[in-house]
Amino acid sequence: MNKIEVYTDGACSGNPGKGGYAFVILYGEKEILKLSGCDEQTTNNRMELKAIVRSLQHVISEFREMKDVLVVIHSDSAYCINPVDKGWINFWSKNNWKTKSNEKIKNDDLWKQLYEILQTKKFKFEFVKVKGHSGIKYNEMVDKAAKSAILRLNAKSFPSGGKAK
Repeated sequence: MNKIEVYTDGACSGNPGKGGYAFVILYGEKEILKLSGCDEQTTNNRMELKAIVRSLQHVISEFREMKDVLVVIHSDSAYCINPVDKGWINFWSKNNWKTKSNEKIKNDDLWKQLYEILQTKKFKFEFVKVKGHSGIKYNEMVDKAAKSAILRLNAKSFPSGGKAK
């Protein structure tokens, strides 16, 4: 079986506030893709989830010709890992994207995208919860990249390098 490792992270300056996300895709020992992005007004949970969705979109696109693929997603976000591992995402999809108490799921647009991705028969997905800020090389890398995405967004807000008054 071919194994692809994905490390993801999201960050927010204020919550809600400016946010960044990042991921790295590994095949064997080789870094296939490292990418980050940002949103002007968002939450930390949304950025964590967006990192996973965007990374898996890239995996499916880049490895579509490969057969027998296991994709292992590493995240330090219980918000993202638990719904998949505990089956909540399957319940939500059958319950019109609402909780057992009939509340609308936050970030349902991203959860719907993730659910669709997880239905891709060609790939098997495994989610692994990692401890954040614990020295795991690729987790630290995406953490730094997500925070850098916020800094890039801040630099665009003040192109002259000035500060808000």
